[in-house]
Amino acid sequence: MVAVTTPKVHMGTLTGGEARGILGLNPVILIPLGSHEDQGPHAPMGDHILAAAIAEAAALRATALGTRTLVAPLVPFGAADWFGSMPGGIALSHATFKDLVGDIVGSLHRNGLTRLVFVNGHGGNAGPLLEVARRVRQETGHLVPGLYLWKIAYALLPGIVGAEAARKVSGHGADPLTSLGLHLVPGMMRPDLVAAPEPYKPDRLLDLPVSGMGALSFDGAEVTVPHDYDEVFTRGVGLGDPRLSSAETGAALAERLADVVARFAVHFAGKVA
Repeated sequence: MVAVTTPKVHMGTLTGGEARGILGLNPVILIPLGSHEDQGPHAPMGDHILAAAIAEAAALRATALGTRTLVAPLVPFGAADWFGSMPGGIALSHATFKDLVGDIVGSLHRNGLTRLVFVNGHGGNAGPLLEVARRVRQETGHLVPGLYLWKIAYALLPGIVGAEAARKVSGHGADPLTSLGLHLVPGMMRPDLVAAPEPYKPDRLLDLPVSGMGALSFDGAEVTVPHDYDEVFTRGVGLGDPRLSSAETGAALAERLADVVARFAVHFAGKVA
């Protein structure tokens, strides 16, 4: 259930009368997106929960700074990538995802709402979102920028925990999502199920060493291959160590992410009519 904040920032909580008044001002609208996939045995599968929470905090902050900002209804299913084979996951084909997001943008543009920002919580969404934004700009001239939260968070981690600790804790099933979960949704987390990081399994494909997600090493050159996540990691936890995650790190990350998104909303509103 979406919380009713004060001031209201979720579009779904506005009454029709409130919407006509607020939307007539062409506010910034944050469009939160995420995924529903294995995040490790200790974390809820929906990383979209975290993306939505950060979007809400950013909207409240930007509104307090004088730029009225709203949050569109959450898109909880991400574009399919490495995680389609993990139990319980729900993902959309790239074509369906792009059509869905394109229709959302088109509906808002139809009503004169042109200050739209993607707040993305899934790596697999990044490419399709850029394709949608490119098509929108070609067809309408409007820019729809995107903020990939976890990429931003990876860059923030060294400044919060130090470079060496960030290297050890960073990765799927670990940080930034585990620390953010411990801070934002502690009741959904299962610290008793935290698993140690695991090496690549198998560590070789085509008789070549696995060097990363979808990557092999051939005489020092990277070779891309379309393997699935559970071919390499069996418990949703990669090379990062979630045992090093903490609510304190999550609080610092959430604060900085909300600040970045809020300040960008203010900046964007000042540049787009």
